[in-house]
Amino acid sequence: MLSPLYRVSRRLTVLRPQFMVLRNLTAKVGKNKEEDELPIFQYVGNRAKRKDRVFVWGFSSTGALGIPSFVVPDSGRKKPKKFQLTPYRLDMEEKISSAACGYGFTLVSSTTRDVTKVWGMGLNKDSQIGFHRSRRDRTKGYEYVLEPSPVPLPLDKPQNTQVLQVSCGRAHSLILTDNEGVLSMGNNSYGQCARKIVEGEIYSESQLIHRVMPLDSKVSQIACGQDHSLFRTEKGEVYSCGWGADGQTGLGHYNICSVPTKLCGDLSGMNIVQVATYGDCCLAVSKEGELFGWGNSEYLQFASITDTTQVNVPRHLSFHHVGKVKQVACGGTSCAVLNTDGNVFVWGYGILGKGPNVMESKIPEIIPPTLFGMSEFNPNVRVTQIYSGLSHFAAVNSRGELFVWGKNIRGGLGTGRLEDQYFPWRVTVPGEVVGVACGVDHMMALVKSFI
Repeated sequence: MLSPLYRVSRRLTVLRPQFMVLRNLTAKVGKNKEEDELPIFQYVGNRAKRKDRVFVWGFSSTGALGIPSFVVPDSGRKKPKKFQLTPYRLDMEEKISSAACGYGFTLVSSTTRDVTKVWGMGLNKDSQIGFHRSRRDRTKGYEYVLEPSPVPLPLDKPQNTQVLQVSCGRAHSLILTDNEGVLSMGNNSYGQCARKIVEGEIYSESQLIHRVMPLDSKVSQIACGQDHSLFRTEKGEVYSCGWGADGQTGLGHYNICSVPTKLCGDLSGMNIVQVATYGDCCLAVSKEGELFGWGNSEYLQFASITDTTQVNVPRHLSFHHVGKVKQVACGGTSCAVLNTDGNVFVWGYGILGKGPNVMESKIPEIIPPTLFGMSEFNPNVRVTQIYSGLSHFAAVNSRGELFVWGKNIRGGLGTGRLEDQYFPWRVTVPGEVVGVACGVDHMMALVKSFI
C-alpha cells in the first residue's frame, strides 16, 4: 500500500507539465498585454497634406466669431457665451485665404473659382457683409448674422474670377478680385465705398454691392480705415476716398471725397509696396524700405516731423535707426514697423509692448527680439509679419507662433484672460499661423496643421 506522501508527490509529478504550459501561457499573455500598452508611433510621409484651419476668439455677442451657439445657446449650453478668451476652431470646408475683422463683424474669402467666394458674419446693420436676413436684437438695436454666410457677388464671370483680399472698416467693406476690380458694400455716408453719396440712403438690408471704377492701373491691395479706404495699384501708386477730417485721405484737404483720388505729397514718384490703416492714421512703405505717413497725429504718430495734430498729405518719416522697413501696421493711436532684420519698432500712444512704464513715444522704439521667441537655443527666430487692430498689435514669427499685445477689449487678445497685455504674449494656437486679422474686440487666425 502506497503511503499518502508518495501519492501527493506522484500527483505533483503528473501535474507539473500542465503547470508549466499554464505558466508559459500566462507569461505570453502578460507580454502581449505590455506590448499593447506601449505607445504606437505612426510616422507621416513627405506626402502627408497639412490641413488649413481657422481659429477665432474675442467678443462673441455680435456674431463676429461665427459660432451661433455662443450667441443663442443650444441644448448643451445654459446661457450665451459672451467672451471666447482662447482660440476656438471655426469649421469651414473651404480653404480660407484672406480674412478681415471690422467693428463687430468679419469677412473671409477663398481663391476658389466656385460661385461662392466670400462669407460674412457678425454685425450687419449697414449691410457691411452684404444682404442677409439678419437676426434682429430688439434690446440692443442692431442686426447680426450668426454664422459664416455666403455673400453673393455681382461678377461678370464668376467661374473665371478669384477673390484675392477682403478688408473691413467701421461699417463698410472692400473686396479685391483678380480680374474684375474692387467691390464695395456697406455704409457710404462719407464716400468710403467709392461711390456717390446719396442723402438719406438706407443701408439696412441693402443688396447694393458697388463696383469701384477702374483706376490708372490694376489694384493690388485694399485697406479700410474707420470711414475711409485706400487702394494701392500695381504701379505702386496710392488712391483714397472717404472721410478726411483728420487728413486720413491724404489729399491735401479735410473734406469728404467719394471718388478714389491719387495721393501725391512725398509719395510722388515712389513705388509703394504696402499701405496700412485701421483708425484715422495711415502708413505706407516704398520698395526701397522708406516709410511714409499721413492722417491723425493726435497721439504723436507724426510728432517727429510736425506739431500739427492732422497731416493731410503723405510725409516722409525719416527714422534712420529703424533700417529698411519691410512692413507696417497702424492702429488707432499707435504704429508699428517691421524691418528687414525681423525687428519690431513701435511708437505713438497707448500700450506699445514695452511695459506699463512706456506709454508714449515720438520715435520708433524696438521691442526686444527675445519677447518674440528668439533665444540662445533659437537664435534665428525672427518676426515675419505684423498686424494691428484698433488698440492692439499682433506678430507672427518664423516658426509660425503668434504674439499679441495691447488693450484686451472684451478678451480680443486670446490670452485666456481679460487683462491688458503690456508685453508681447504668445497665444496658443494648435498649428502654424500663416495669417491674422485683428478687429476692435475679436481676432481670427489662418492656420496650417502641424500634420
